[in-house]
Amino acid sequence: MLMALTREISEAFDECQLTHLPRAPIDVSRARAQHTAYEWALVEAGCTVRRLDSGPDMPDAVFVEDVAVVVNEGAIITRPGAEARRRETAGVVASLVRHGLPLQEIQSPGTLDGGDVLVIGRRVFVGLSARTNQAGADQLLKMLGGVGYTVRVAPVRGCLHLKSAVTAVAPDTVLINRDWVPAEMFDGLAMVDVDPLEPHAANALAVGGVVIYSAGFPRTRKKLEHRDLRLRLVEVDELQKAEGAVTCCSLIFEL
Repeated sequence: MLMALTREISEAFDECQLTHLPRAPIDVSRARAQHTAYEWALVEAGCTVRRLDSGPDMPDAVFVEDVAVVVNEGAIITRPGAEARRRETAGVVASLVRHGLPLQEIQSPGTLDGGDVLVIGRRVFVGLSARTNQAGADQLLKMLGGVGYTVRVAPVRGCLHLKSAVTAVAPDTVLINRDWVPAEMFDGLAMVDVDPLEPHAANALAVGGVVIYSAGFPRTRKKLEHRDLRLRLVEVDELQKAEGAVTCCSLIFEL
């Protein structure tokens, strides 16, 4: 069974953390409607969705991906780079334990956001960012390298997370903004470049034979369609005001 954990949008969503974008008014009601439509896209892709609750003290909790990295062997509980987000961890840990996943944890002084970790088969790519430091990356390398994953680490620039700059759209293909991440990190994979007029267009979620993708990037969408990828478009412009995108709103794993 393909499981997707999501988390409700906090009533304090408009107080979210921001790093690279100027603060803009967020319509929380519209954001919740977009999030619900996103969850239905996950259901259509074959996922069983379990939504965790949130609270006014967790404005960024909808971006549940940042709190854990899940692989076939279990889950690694991260230590988010924004200290205020560490209160999100307990609810995610409880859910992963209920689903029977063995857990490991990133320890201080390491910091790691799940948005900086891209897993493609047995290859793992880690971005060093404002939220993920070398100590956190080294701990992840030790944990995953010990069970047969290859781990590559590189800095990201100009964006919040690695997956703001690159994501997998197929087992052998990534969608990438080369201005934000070194392309040589992904040698051996096919690359689809975002349209230059759409620098934020590199985030896509491949799941269940479809690619869930923002409706807000039509130029890059055409490039993906030319690859004969099955796209499921969703509106996420309110989530994008909080530096969010389609990968960060779910934790997906097999049971």
